[in-house]
Amino acid sequence: MGRKCLQTFNLWFTRQITLFLSGGYKKGVRPVKDWRTSTIVAIDLMVYSILNVDEKNQVLTTYVWYRQSWTDEFLVWNPEDFDEVKQVSIPTANVWVPDILINEFVDVGKSPDIPYVYVTHDGLVRNYKPIQVVTACTLNIYNFPFDVQKCSLTFQSWLHTIDDINITLMRTPEELKEDKSVFMNQGEWELLHILSNYKIFSVDNDDYYAEMKFHVVIRRRPLFYTVNLLLPSIFLMVMDIVGFYLPPDSGERVSFKITLLLGYSVFLIIVSDTLPATAIGTPLIGVYFVVCMALLVISLTETVLIVRLVHKQDLQTPVPHWVKYVVLERAPVLFCIHKKHRLCSRLSSQASDLDHYKDNSYGTEAGLIRMGLPPVPSRDPTPPVMDNILQEVTAIRHFLEKRDRAREVAKEWLQVGYVLDVLLFRVYLVAMVAYSITLGTLWSVWQVA
Repeated sequence: MGRKCLQTFNLWFTRQITLFLSGGYKKGVRPVKDWRTSTIVAIDLMVYSILNVDEKNQVLTTYVWYRQSWTDEFLVWNPEDFDEVKQVSIPTANVWVPDILINEFVDVGKSPDIPYVYVTHDGLVRNYKPIQVVTACTLNIYNFPFDVQKCSLTFQSWLHTIDDINITLMRTPEELKEDKSVFMNQGEWELLHILSNYKIFSVDNDDYYAEMKFHVVIRRRPLFYTVNLLLPSIFLMVMDIVGFYLPPDSGERVSFKITLLLGYSVFLIIVSDTLPATAIGTPLIGVYFVVCMALLVISLTETVLIVRLVHKQDLQTPVPHWVKYVVLERAPVLFCIHKKHRLCSRLSSQASDLDHYKDNSYGTEAGLIRMGLPPVPSRDPTPPVMDNILQEVTAIRHFLEKRDRAREVAKEWLQVGYVLDVLLFRVYLVAMVAYSITLGTLWSVWQVA
């Protein structure tokens, strides 16, 4: 019962103070007794959450706690006259409020309406309110997903000059910079710090205005994009390197690399919606994907050329002497290619069997007997039937010798293809490693910065 009476008593004094202050008060007039006195408005900002970062439209949506205070010389009373009541809440619509706005506003956010302000007995008015801020911001997505964005919120009086309204900070810049007490730290973006900058500017070199600019510095958390974008691409590129160990004279390497290229194309289609899109630039990760696609195309082209070389038997053109000297003699020494291609062993064994067959069969009776033909008699004159048999045997010998030369040419081309395959693979591997190290270094620097 006593508590209820006390609340009623305090409410009565609050109403009396409100009636006392509202008597003759004009909220449309700046609350100073001397018009030459400037009203000092102290402001403060705390970022509560990063709601949305729209890279395409260059818009940042944040939820902030905004505080401002000023001295109203007409809202003053003696606490002794009102039972030591030193602070009351008054409807915002009944008092003068400075016209301080955010210059970067592009849309009205869904901010809750706070209808009251606190007024102390010495005239200090405190207007605290949460605001959903939708502002324009220049977003640089080149470093995505390791990007750091810096967006500004500029508070200034829209009408009053510095002679009427001046702006100052409620806290020190150091306290403002490191304050993350109310920030929700579980989203995609991490708040690094808030910088403040006070400036006086003039539009026409006549009237000067005061502004307080807050720079909100945020950093994207890259784990999601690393797992879903970078790692699958890296795995596909590693499989492309592994594909070089398939024998070049088999058709499996070409089909394997074509499958990788198609898989990477499908991967790019899937991740295209994840990458941020702007009309003024492309993120580095998009360039990375395009270069990886180009490397896969180069790898497939190299494979097609090598397969064409090692399947050159049907062309029957010998390897040029300069190619033999450069590729088969100098290149293995310079690049430490000591082992012969294992695929040449089959052709070499077949060629040696052919040589053994020629040395022991052509032009001998044993050879003719093995071929199912009667031995050639040594007496003259030769009957017509034996002449026909000798002509057939000679034609067979010429055919086998021609095939033997073709196999020798094929073996040389196979050796050329093997050496070129190793050289091109090493060049491809060096280019990919250098490219990966460069990107990894850049992203590491951006992540630490």
